[in-house]
Amino acid sequence: MNKVSRTNNRGPAINESISSAEVRVVLENGEMLGVLKIEDALKKASELGLDLVEVSPNAKPPVCKIIDYGKYKYQLQKKLAEAKKKQKTFEVKEVKLRPGIEDHDYGVKLKSIQRFLGSGDKVKITLRFRGREMAYHQKGMEILQKLEKEIESLAKIEQVPKLEGRQMTMIIAPK
Repeated sequence: MNKVSRTNNRGPAINESISSAEVRVVLENGEMLGVLKIEDALKKASELGLDLVEVSPNAKPPVCKIIDYGKYKYQLQKKLAEAKKKQKTFEVKEVKLRPGIEDHDYGVKLKSIQRFLGSGDKVKITLRFRGREMAYHQKGMEILQKLEKEIESLAKIEQVPKLEGRQMTMIIAPK
């Protein structure tokens, strides 16, 4: 049995640091020993050469498991690493357009948007108005709607086009 005790909140209470008078004890193989006084539970753990680890401190009475604490910590780390590995991460890429964009430039921007969506990233499309272009919001909205129609098979609209100051933004995510 390890003489490990936890006084900080970084992990479960172990052995002598368990503060309850009575605990529900479960063996390593899952067999239930029942509710025991803390002294009896510690004695049983030391007989088996293992640690008494508080796995559910909020239960009434708290649930403790008689296990090897080092092995328990290792298994928790493995579970956390596995959960982190399965996590989907994505970036938000930004594509900037202008209301007077020509057809070829529009095609180049469309291809880069399709590439970003294909790699699983979200895309923020920003249409910036300069000077007198502010009078032509409708032309900007038409460009974004045209773009929306051309990529509807690849993406879903997360944020519809909206005007914020001198720019119109739209956010799309892969399907």
